[in-house]
This record gives sequence, structure tokens and C-alpha cells, in this order.
Amino acid sequence: MATASKGSKVKGGGVRFAPSQLAEGAHGHVHFDEKLHDSAVMVTQEKDGSFLVKVGFLKILHKYEITFLLPPVQRLGKDVCAVPLPNINLRVIGITSLPEGYSVKCEYTAHKEGVLKEEMVLASEAGEGACIKVVVQARVMDRHHGTPMLLDGVRCIGAELEYDSEQSDWHGFD
Repeated sequence: MATASKGSKVKGGGVRFAPSQLAEGAHGHVHFDEKLHDSAVMVTQEKDGSFLVKVGFLKILHKYEITFLLPPVQRLGKDVCAVPLPNINLRVIGITSLPEGYSVKCEYTAHKEGVLKEEMVLASEAGEGACIKVVVQARVMDRHHGTPMLLDGVRCIGAELEYDSEQSDWHGFD
């Protein structure tokens, strides 16, 4: 037992709640301040004018539909298209011009673990040569670490089949 100096009292280790806190917490709900956890895909403009799109945690060998909003880029104008790039992991499905910018929808296949960055280039359809680079960054987890909570704008649309010869029941014809 702890000793107290003369004139002070030793109190137990209990926690006391004001009646208003008890009423809010009585239902077992936990409320977080919106600033603590941003649950949407985050788009930031880099110093070179390109955009970085952070899509959060994804699971390896899964395919995702990712939708994000790019702010308006004056030099691109309203009509924007994706420049065809030989990227098998990231494919632009559509771009819609909105008053607040461009809504970009793409498909992404999480093909290996770690922090992955895949590039796309968006260009003006008017053909003046104006274009911007967009880098999609994902943190890809291995298949043994559970299912990630997806950000708003990210939707799992399927799992890629993985062939593991050691676990296969098929042995061929002998």
C-alpha cells in the first residue's frame, strides 16, 4: 500500500465518468473525431505538378475498382482521356469531367506485396499536348494478414486465382 504524506488521502485506481459520458457510452459505440481517421482516397499534388493518389491497404492478388477526384487542371480543359500505357496492373475505365474536377475510375490488380506505385497519364482530348502524370500508391498486404478495411472510393471486384503446385490435388497421368 502506498504511503501518503501528512494531510493527503490515497485514492484507488478507479476512473470516474461524468453522467453525460456514461449516457453516451452506455450503448457500446465508439465515436472518433473525423480528423483522426480520413477514410477516403487521398489525392495530393506534387511539386512537379503530378498527382499522388493514396488508396490505402489492399490485399495481394485481388482486383479493385478505384474512383477518385482530381482537382481541375486548367491546361487540360474539360475533355480528358487516359494515354494508353503498357501497364497490366492499372487500367483506366473512365474519366468524367465535373465542375469540381475530374472523376477518374480505374481497375487495379494488387500483384505483389509492399508499397506499390503505378502510373497513368491523362491528356487533353483537344490535342494540344497537355498532359499530367497520376501515380496511384497502394500498400499491398500478403494473403496471411487478413482483410484490409477499404477506403471510400475503393471496392474489391474479385480475387485473382493463385496456382500453388505444392497444394494442388492434381498429379497428372502416370
